[in-house]
Amino acid sequence: MTAVSTNIKIDPTLKQESQLLFERLGLNLSTAVNIFLRQAVREQAIPFRVGQPAPNAETLQAIEAARKGIGLSRGFASVEELMEDLDADDQVSDRL
Repeated sequence: MTAVSTNIKIDPTLKQESQLLFERLGLNLSTAVNIFLRQAVREQAIPFRVGQPAPNAETLQAIEAARKGIGLSRGFASVEELMEDLDADDQVSDRL
C-alpha cells in the first residue's frame, strides 16, 4: 500500500520532545503516529484514557475519609450560623 502524506500542526517543543522519545524507542514520528492511528482504528476509540489525572494517594485518602464522615465539620442551618462558628474559631486562635 502506498503511503500518503498528511500535514498536521504540532507545537514545536512537543514535536521535538516526541521525536527524542521515539528515537530512544527506535521509532520515528511518522511510525509513532501510524501506531497510534492503527491502535485507534483497532479499538474504535482513543487508545488511552483521556481526562483528568487520577487522584494521588493523599487525595484518595481524603475522599475516603469524607465518605466515612471522618474529619468533617457539623452541618449549619444558615450562613449566619456558619459565620458565628467561624468567628468563634478566630476568637480561640486569637487567645493562643
